[in-house]
Amino acid sequence: MIFSTLEHILIHMSFSIVSIVITIRLINLVVTTILKPYDLSEKGIITTFLCLTGFLVTRWIYSGHFPLSDLYESVIFLSWSFSFIHIVAYFKKNKNLSRLTASSTIFIQGFATSGLLTEIKKSGILVPALQSEWLIMHVSMMILSYAALLCGSLLSTALLAITWRKKCNELLRLIESLSFDKIQSRNQQIQMVAKTSFSSVKNYYKIQLVQQLDYWSDRVISLGFIFLTMGILSGAVWANEAWGSYWNWDPKETWAFITWIIFAIYLHTRTNKNLWGANSAIVAVIGFMIIWICYFGVNLLGIGLHSYGSF
Repeated sequence: MIFSTLEHILIHMSFSIVSIVITIRLINLVVTTILKPYDLSEKGIITTFLCLTGFLVTRWIYSGHFPLSDLYESVIFLSWSFSFIHIVAYFKKNKNLSRLTASSTIFIQGFATSGLLTEIKKSGILVPALQSEWLIMHVSMMILSYAALLCGSLLSTALLAITWRKKCNELLRLIESLSFDKIQSRNQQIQMVAKTSFSSVKNYYKIQLVQQLDYWSDRVISLGFIFLTMGILSGAVWANEAWGSYWNWDPKETWAFITWIIFAIYLHTRTNKNLWGANSAIVAVIGFMIIWICYFGVNLLGIGLHSYGSF
């Protein structure tokens, strides 16, 4: 009873804190001198990380096994992974990544504390297939890979949004330049030149931002791909011990393999500089959707050897 109450306090405390963090970040768009909302939000995420760590440790102690045995526990661990990546991004002084991880944390936390997972919030006895030391290695690597790949894919999504908006602006400027000879007033010509100069400065900063997004997307996805590879390999060894076969083409295994293929293609595009930027980002966005199918979509079916992770 005490552990259950402590769990309830920690999980709702972490959700409340991360909600406040998002509110502070919205304030940061308006107020930057009276308060220091960015610093406050970073401290909030660190507090959230500690609360989630406390929750996982508490559940581990009273359940007797590492808390990764069902969907609810994996969602909490995914939220913990996002907050951990956020802290790493904070110390690396990468504000773009930290903004994405904060938003991702509140989304996952909101899902975890919703009524959708009420029936599986209580910890139970592990099924025989999960009573193995491979549980920590396999599932933790898979969840960490999901978190890293999702963060990297979100950076690629932001890159695509900026790139496509830039192309639309260039098209509008081209149309304006074609009609430049129709401008009769000299004052209008001066205004046109001034706008062009201002847009050139903005484009310079946009190019820098796109390069940073491209760089960090590559770094984070590469790390996630390593975790994913380790998770699939450890899962294959575990499957051989539990079910007598390294690979069974289970729906979860199949979609994990598809995810691996998609991000392998992404990393392959990174070997050719001509495919950097928007081209590789498109592959990452496709991978983003595939991850959610692998993680949540398959669980909706509730079939296969991984059915214990279903709703």
